[in-house]
Amino acid sequence: MSTSDLDGLKRAAALRAVDYVKDGMIVGLGTGSTAKHMVIALGEKVKAGMSLRGVPTSQETAALAKHCGIVLIDQDNRWAIDIAIDGADQVDPAFNLIKGGGGALLKEKIVAASAKQFIVLVDYTKRVPVLGGSFPLPIEVIPFGWGSTAREIESLTKSRVVLRERNGAPFKTEAGNLIVDAHLERIDRPKELEIALNYIPGVVETGLFVGRTDILIVGTPDGTETHSAKRS
Repeated sequence: MSTSDLDGLKRAAALRAVDYVKDGMIVGLGTGSTAKHMVIALGEKVKAGMSLRGVPTSQETAALAKHCGIVLIDQDNRWAIDIAIDGADQVDPAFNLIKGGGGALLKEKIVAASAKQFIVLVDYTKRVPVLGGSFPLPIEVIPFGWGSTAREIESLTKSRVVLRERNGAPFKTEAGNLIVDAHLERIDRPKELEIALNYIPGVVETGLFVGRTDILIVGTPDGTETHSAKRS
């Protein structure tokens, strides 16, 4: 399937997701190619008269939301987010996710955890029997002693851990941190791994989103599928 065809599936999933957004809601706005379609679709609803406010998970999303006419809430507020909508890099049969391919995993997890309902959008190629393998696990770490932190991650996961770079320089998150990508063959116990990684000094957050999904919307060549999960 071509890139444009996959993009169409992402857009279809996004259009289905925005049906869950009602007038007056506060919406967590995800980051990435699928979430971009969602933000644009919400902008169309705003133009049609819907009142809503957004909490963006990145500067990129904030800029797009403003362009689309969506009112944004101050990032320092104690939000009452009704729905957060975001994409994922991988999703397993238990609706656990790997996120962070775009580097916004920290804000994305904060917003997802703050929302009453978390809706995840993917095209069908993101569904996997087990997390890992074809996609590395992003882990946000503080710059101080990051090499030692990476060594601890390697020791725990028995995997190759690589500092993420962009244009030949270390990739910096919006919080000023670094991201290391752990190349694991498979993640059989994502909850246990998430807990163990967060015990390592220097780890800020991981791209494992375990037990957080309420609704999964999948764009497939045969149409969109909607699956309900139970957030743990």
